[in-house]
Order: sequence, then structure tokens, then C-alpha cells
Amino acid sequence: MPDLIPYTELHADAVATLSRWTATSPAADAARDRTLALLADGPVAMSRTHRAGHVTASALVLDPDGRVLLCLHGKIRRWVQLGGHCEPGDRTLVAAALREATEESGITGLTVEPDPIDVDIHQVACQGGSFHYDVRYAVLAPAGAIERVSAESEALGWFPPDRLPEPLAHATAQLVPPALAVLARHAGG
Repeated sequence: MPDLIPYTELHADAVATLSRWTATSPAADAARDRTLALLADGPVAMSRTHRAGHVTASALVLDPDGRVLLCLHGKIRRWVQLGGHCEPGDRTLVAAALREATEESGITGLTVEPDPIDVDIHQVACQGGSFHYDVRYAVLAPAGAIERVSAESEALGWFPPDRLPEPLAHATAQLVPPALAVLARHAGG
């Protein structure tokens, strides 16, 4: 059994974040409710060792022109948003999403919208077969940002939102409309 103390604060943040969040779609609303049910298991739900599933954090990165940064994931060989497992040092889901986006993109100066844009649950190979309860955020890159491929991806690329690459991972496209809405709010404000 892993040491769950490092996940206590993150677990409390996940419960608070998802309890107050207004879902962006009926599917996200249902996924949020299922994620809150998983979180009833306690801090272990934040750890990748929890076989029933664990909460992850991901980020759809956009540049000021509305292009989307995706990575060709090395394990699943599909284009996906950046993100992944929460780590013991993460205090909040939004911080975990920003950490993952920064590590996987190599871009400094990213800013993250504090509220999620989606929640999705999907099966993964962790622990011989488990589920990611993925809380997803919009992250904005500074103008002229240059990405750098990490060890977790085969490639990174910027794509217009209406011309995403194939093969695209399940549920990645559904992030684009709420992420573009965040970008529009920032451009207008």
C-alpha cells in the first residue's frame, strides 16, 4: 500500500473542485459524478496504484492563434492532449495539469485556466488494466512558444482546431470547443 499522506491535500482539492464545477456537457457531468464516487475511496484514488482507477490531470494547450498542441503518445500511438498521473508533490489538480503540460511540452510561461473544461473516464493498461478519471484543463501558451518533445511522446505538433491529426485518442476532440471558449474569454478580457 503506498504512502497516502502526500495525496491527502490533492484528494481534498479534487473533491472540492469537482463538487463546485459546472460541467461543460452531459457526458462530462456523468463522468464528474462517477469521479466523485471514486474519490469516496479516499486519497488512494489519486494514486496510480489504485486498481479500480485513479484521478489524472491533463491539459489542452492552445497558442494565441487558437492552434492546439498535441503529442503523439509513445505507448498508445495516438495524438492526445498533454497530461497524466498525479504525483505525491501535487497539491491541486490544476497544478498537476500545469506541471504535466510544462514537462511534456517543454514550454515555459504556460498559464492554466483554474476550472476544468472536461472530465473523461477511459480504460488504460495501468496495474494490468485500470481506468483514468481524467480531469482536463485549458492551458494557454505564450506567443511564439516553441515546444520540445519529452520522453513520453514520439512527436509534438500544433494543429488548427478544425484539422486535428489522426489517429486521435478517444475524447480529445471534445476538449476543443470549451478550450477555445477559454481562449476567447482571455482574448476579450
